[in-house]
Amino acid sequence: MSHSTRCAACKSLRRRCPKDCVLAPYFPPTNPQRYACVHKIFGASNTTKMLEQLPLHLRAVAADCMSFEASSRVEDPVYGSVGIISQLQEQIIEAQSELVKTKGEIAFHNAQQQLQQQQMQQLQMIHAVAQEGEDQPSWLSSSQQDPFPNVNQQILEDYNYSNTFCGFEF
Repeated sequence: MSHSTRCAACKSLRRRCPKDCVLAPYFPPTNPQRYACVHKIFGASNTTKMLEQLPLHLRAVAADCMSFEASSRVEDPVYGSVGIISQLQEQIIEAQSELVKTKGEIAFHNAQQQLQQQQMQQLQMIHAVAQEGEDQPSWLSSSQQDPFPNVNQQILEDYNYSNTFCGFEF
């Protein structure tokens, strides 16, 4: 492959770019900063050796990985890309925690809604039963007679009597 211009690696190393330059396809002259980071972290010899050891179809991915790791290491010399991975893992944990909390709130809301529906159904049943048997208790069928016909009347009279004393109401 003849190069009209040198690749970023050869420019950085101040050498002539050979036709079979291993670095040329992955470090074009238009992006010299990419190779500068890789060279600073891995060195020219190690970068060349790593790319030569790989099959051609994997070299572009390897160059991208080296470039990412090198730029991460330049930005954060202590942690490099591991710092980014740690931040992403923390974000995942926070998102999972938020998801669990939200699912709990949804479950609570659904349970509360179900309870309200059950209470509404019970009230409707009570109301229906009350309307059905206003004149006679619901457990008595129409053919049965009330065995205690005067009990309700007696309770009412007792209540009225207890609220009066010598003819005066309290």
